Amino acid sequence: MQSENNRNMIIAIVLSVVVLFGWQFFVAGPQLDQAQKRAAAQQAQQTQQVGATTTDGGLATPAANGTAPAAVTDSAGNATFADRTAALAATPRVKIDTPAVSGSIALTGARLDDLQLKRYTETVDPNSPIITLLVPPGAPGGYYVEQGWAPVAGATAALPGADTVWAVEGANQTLTPDTPVTLVWDNGAGLTFRRLLNIDENYLFTVTQSVENKTGGDVALYPYSRVVRQGIPHVQNFFVQHEGPLGVLGPNNLVSKKYSDLKVDEPADYTSPTGGWLGITDKYWATAVLSEPGAPLNARFSHTSSGGLDVFQTSYVGSTPVVVPAGGTAQSKSYVFAGAKQTRIIDNYDKTYGFDRLELLIDWGWLHFITRPMFELLQFLYGILGNFGLAILAVTVIVKALFFPLASRSYASMAAMRRVQPEMKAIQERFKDDRAAQQQAMMELYKKEKINPLSGCWPILIQIPVFFSLYTVLFISLEMRHAPFFGWIVDLAAPDPTNIFTLFGLIPWNPVALPVIGGLLHLGVWPVIMGVTMWVQMKLNPPPPDPTQAMIFNWMTVIFTFMLGTFPAGLVIYWAWNNTLSVTQQYFIMKRHGAEVNLFANIAASFKRKPKPADGKAS
Repeated sequence: MQSENNRNMIIAIVLSVVVLFGWQFFVAGPQLDQAQKRAAAQQAQQTQQVGATTTDGGLATPAANGTAPAAVTDSAGNATFADRTAALAATPRVKIDTPAVSGSIALTGARLDDLQLKRYTETVDPNSPIITLLVPPGAPGGYYVEQGWAPVAGATAALPGADTVWAVEGANQTLTPDTPVTLVWDNGAGLTFRRLLNIDENYLFTVTQSVENKTGGDVALYPYSRVVRQGIPHVQNFFVQHEGPLGVLGPNNLVSKKYSDLKVDEPADYTSPTGGWLGITDKYWATAVLSEPGAPLNARFSHTSSGGLDVFQTSYVGSTPVVVPAGGTAQSKSYVFAGAKQTRIIDNYDKTYGFDRLELLIDWGWLHFITRPMFELLQFLYGILGNFGLAILAVTVIVKALFFPLASRSYASMAAMRRVQPEMKAIQERFKDDRAAQQQAMMELYKKEKINPLSGCWPILIQIPVFFSLYTVLFISLEMRHAPFFGWIVDLAAPDPTNIFTLFGLIPWNPVALPVIGGLLHLGVWPVIMGVTMWVQMKLNPPPPDPTQAMIFNWMTVIFTFMLGTFPAGLVIYWAWNNTLSVTQQYFIMKRHGAEVNLFANIAASFKRKPKPADGKAS
């Protein structure tokens, strides 16, 4: 006989498996293979040492009526460098030094193409190299920002370009939060171009371009900004987070493009009458160019190929020209964000400068209305407890408390179903040959006893959005990166580093490298703890007499344990703690409602060999 509460539990578990099993086998597994292929392709591309991708002629042609060009587009150059160090040495530079970043600006082209993030290292080892964000063009993984001027249709004035060598105006040779730098270039024909660079203590550059006109006639120019990336970087490519070109362009709202889509699509052009921003985002870092709030612009997302190397660009041009009067000066201001996607810093930029939703650099996912509050709650608790692992444990308690009334009703209903088991068995015996009459009698019994047969699903179902939101927070938020717990968990955003299949490091082999099944052979201590707590929770109910149900219950815990082995440790800790609280909660609620709960007897029964029925069939 199949008890209704066991059916409900199986329904809830199967729904959870759809999420987790589907994730592992239809997303995580294929993505692992794709990531390996992309890494190999990227390495091959880098060895080609394709050069810089900007020249003076790399501007989109303005329309004949003098309207603004759709965007600024790079064209191939010829500089090649063996590595980043060689590229940095190829041109004189202005040093950048702030509490958050270090690097330099190339005087050739006045490019921001060298930036490292002081506060973040590549691994949890504090002595590992700091994160490198921007790289000069022509070096492997070139990634940089440029500003400049585009001419109106028919204009012949010489404008600064990628090969233009600028000079530093004044004595200051280092850009710091307290000491801005001005670069200057004279075209020798009456126009003097200046670029004033400021930087704050974090990741925002303010770029003020000005033109002094001594030609005797007015000059009209379009300001532009662009972010250029050479090669396809390694991306996680998980559906919970976008990595690649994106922007917020006024009424166009959020525009995001995959690298793979840009390779096959035509350039995507957008017009925004209220300004905006666009750039390229990685998992934890981003680079974006921003117009002054409210300044109309034309934007473009584009891809070109140079010597077999993919070159991606996000750029914008002001929609209206800047007119420099004869004998006068005119200017245009823009901004560059280049750094870590730290939530508080980005939120402050939106508030202080009036940027249009720069916060969307951080992809909070489909459940952002749950994910962002979850992050804020974790941050608040971290401020009190001083450890994100403890904050996760505290969040679990809070979630259990919020859903306690629902869980209480569910467990009470399950307890009621326990009490009416004899009547349910009698009904099944009485109408064993008439399923319709059996179901009708069951429904009447449920109505009489005020039982909801589906209520047993809710304690597990309500965990799914919370589980997914916490997973998103752990996966995308920079604040969780390299956040330690206790003991061997040094990064809550990474899987448990231990592995029982290597006897925790005693056997020198890597089972994860095995084909097909390798992805399931990373099983650390915390996933095992989670599996045990899940198994104990199931044992609150007596083992189902039906062999099929019993098999599903027995194998479900094993499947969950292996699948969660590759999930972030913080998520596994949450699930294990949640199971522990659920066991305690369910035990006392069901006991309070008079249901007999023989937890230890049920556990002991799991290890006993069940006698085979005389007729060979399950009862």
